Amino acid sequence: MPEPLFRICQLDEIPEVPCPCGQTRRAFTDDTDQIASLHLVNTSGEARVHYHKNMTEIYYFLSGEGEMELDGISHRVRPGSAVMIKPGCRHRAIGEMQFINIPIPAFDPKDEWFD
Repeated sequence: MPEPLFRICQLDEIPEVPCPCGQTRRAFTDDTDQIASLHLVNTSGEARVHYHKNMTEIYYFLSGEGEMELDGISHRVRPGSAVMIKPGCRHRAIGEMQFINIPIPAFDPKDEWFD
């Protein structure tokens, strides 16, 4: 039987794991096509500066206010802010916030790089 052409997940049932930005719940990372994944991220304080060589990330901020440091420049973010982070951009979130992160292609832990 072919794999269904849809997936449904319940983010609040996925265990949190540490990430450079704080804590995250990662959905669709096991999808066979690896088109994209979706992460619910909670930050607290200052995240660790990191970058990706292959992934583009789209952040959509749900709650809290703070800053996104992008290639060394801080930008204010708040609920409703969206940020697209292309490969090679050093970035981190600063503040207590919750956001959705959509990595494209799907998140690969081997594509997290630190200076």
